[in-house]
Amino acid sequence: MKFTARTRLKSELVLESVTTGIIAVDARLCVGHINPAAETLFGVSEGHALGEPLHIAVPHFSHHMERLRQAIATTSGFIERELEMRRGQDRPITVDLIVTPALFGKQPGLVMEATALDRHLRISRDEWLQAQFDAGRQLIRGLAHEIKNPLGGIRGAAQLLEHEFPDSVHREYTQVITREADRLQNLVDRMLGPNRMPVRDTLNVHAMLEHVRHLIEAEAGEWLTVERDYDPSIPDIEGDREQLVQSALNIARNAMQALEGQEDATLTLRTRVRRQHTIAGTLHRMVAQIDIEDNGPGIPQTLLEKIFYPMVTTRATGSGLGLPISQYLVHGHHGIIECHSRTGCTTFSIYLPLPSS
Repeated sequence: MKFTARTRLKSELVLESVTTGIIAVDARLCVGHINPAAETLFGVSEGHALGEPLHIAVPHFSHHMERLRQAIATTSGFIERELEMRRGQDRPITVDLIVTPALFGKQPGLVMEATALDRHLRISRDEWLQAQFDAGRQLIRGLAHEIKNPLGGIRGAAQLLEHEFPDSVHREYTQVITREADRLQNLVDRMLGPNRMPVRDTLNVHAMLEHVRHLIEAEAGEWLTVERDYDPSIPDIEGDREQLVQSALNIARNAMQALEGQEDATLTLRTRVRRQHTIAGTLHRMVAQIDIEDNGPGIPQTLLEKIFYPMVTTRATGSGLGLPISQYLVHGHHGIIECHSRTGCTTFSIYLPLPSS
């Protein structure tokens, strides 16, 4: 189809829809345009960035200003592959950066295109996690079927024996068998997770998190500080309140238990909106990001890639089922949970698609 003057798309609309981060700066290296993908990539807003010097508007560029000044002075561009950019103590991001000279009116400027390599790696990791999760679910279902049948037979035989030998000595043994069979049955049911589809209704993310906060504060008492950092612009979502509360509560309880005995124990609940965000290979216009962060000892790197598998836990008394169940519940809402951890900061991020309207 050939575009006519009537159907030709405006350049601003094109820039708003692409997933590559684009920033345009003038001769003074002040921001003249920043698209939504760049806002999401660098964690800044257009309202605060426009007209500001680049190193202030987007601190990730503060160590690269001299190179950009040279590009303005010589009207020449450059390409940097796998460039690591950092803002303060935040986790660095890795990008391919293309800088191209441009004219804004009669004044020189630069157009910068930043493609997040982290994003592509995350998409691949999400797809890998989804495949591993599906394979794990199938394995658990098969094992559950094989375990439940003999458990039912063992429990039934114990009940028959109790009727045959009603004296107290034999009843003690048959009741032990019955209790242990029930315990194993409950364990299998927990591994399988909820046996119903989400019952969707309009849900306020912050009301859900406030419920989780009250439960955690009631359980922990005064030794734990719970901080909130909410983005009030997040719209309501369609979801199962009970399942999403359970998912967030499992993560928050794990964080609380990791902080036990720590003097400055702090749990942070944070919400943000992410634009042009990909979940398991599907691009969503807007996504709600719910962070549950603690300042505990962190998760060992050897376990970080396995924490969503059943029976994997860092605690001697843990069941290793809370996180797999949380991931299962969030998957049922077309979302995903990711984890980043280092000593002093562990963040579980729940990503849930937002309505496109």
